[in-house]
Amino acid sequence: MITTVLPTYNRAPLAFVKGSGSWLETADGTRYLDLGAGIAVNVLGHAAPELVAALAGQAEKLWHVSNLYHIPEQQQLADMLVEKTFADTVFFTNSGTECAELAVKMARKYWSEKGQPERTEFLCFEGAFHGRSTAAIAAAGSEKMVKGFGPLMPGFRQLPWGDLDAVRAALTPETAAIWLEPVQGEGGIRTASDAFLRGLREICDETGTLLIFDEVQCGVARTGKLFAHEWAGVTPDIMMVAKGIGGGFPLGAVLATENAASGMVAGSHGSTYGGNPLGCAIGAKVLEITSDPAFLDAVSAKSARLRQGLEALVAAHPDLFEEVRGVGLMLGLKCKPACQAADFVKAGYGQHILTVPAADNVVRLLPALNIPEADLAEALSRLEATARSLEAPAA
Repeated sequence: MITTVLPTYNRAPLAFVKGSGSWLETADGTRYLDLGAGIAVNVLGHAAPELVAALAGQAEKLWHVSNLYHIPEQQQLADMLVEKTFADTVFFTNSGTECAELAVKMARKYWSEKGQPERTEFLCFEGAFHGRSTAAIAAAGSEKMVKGFGPLMPGFRQLPWGDLDAVRAALTPETAAIWLEPVQGEGGIRTASDAFLRGLREICDETGTLLIFDEVQCGVARTGKLFAHEWAGVTPDIMMVAKGIGGGFPLGAVLATENAASGMVAGSHGSTYGGNPLGCAIGAKVLEITSDPAFLDAVSAKSARLRQGLEALVAAHPDLFEEVRGVGLMLGLKCKPACQAADFVKAGYGQHILTVPAADNVVRLLPALNIPEADLAEALSRLEATARSLEAPAA
């Protein structure tokens, strides 16, 4: 018999009733150290006092009015994002998947309005994850994502990760945009090199092709910059943002230059909940905190300490791990065949630590960006204990 909650997740045998900072608590009071942060969502931890205050303050005034009217909180957050990024304009959504849908529409509408409606194709990359809508799974193209959901939306091609020659060879008069994550999350914490991102920007500038960055997982200070592409010194034409921007409240945003968004006019897109006062009030507080240079410096410092500890873990357990991947507090442990990532995650439950599996046999570590130093030390201790438990001989 089917469960009342549609069984699309293989859920862990855990349920939490309370959270504080980097810790989650079950009904019986057992505490777990959370290195997943809701898959890079809870950037300020659980029940962050600043966000609780922002939520309560706005909840007492106004939750929702719809986009039929001007929304001051939405305008405030849009102005903040434009001030701090490459963008000239912002559309608010509730999720990263919704951002993907708008990115596709925006790019295709751009070329249609330019008198080149044949430019509808997107060049994407192997290992990508852009959400679970029909367009997003077509962009990813992996069998796991698309099997059983055909016919797929046409117009998406997958290229080898990091291969500029393959990109140049794939360009055609029908190419609308190049679309990628500067750091692949679901794909196994694979970081695009600065040279690759710069090369893509050059290709797009040469051909007029739009460049779309998906920073749903790697954005909002996760890498030690407000957005990951800043490390390479390049900017996209369109960018998807979600997860961390709401700090746990469902919120997403598509940022774009005036040129890239030029085809989007009244009636060309919409959202009932997107950009409501409640979500935007919280998002503004998140952005205020995470964009502070001192906060970003602290993320980088914590990342260096966590990475050093993880490198020592890999060195101490050469039969389990190959390497540490990633940047900032978006790190991954690449496991060897003898240690399946899913098994490591499950073994972690016994040590009361939560991590997240990813493709390419990688364990993702995505802690709250303000995780205290003491919790980082405790995390490394529990990861070590998890590794030892997998090496222990069977009884």
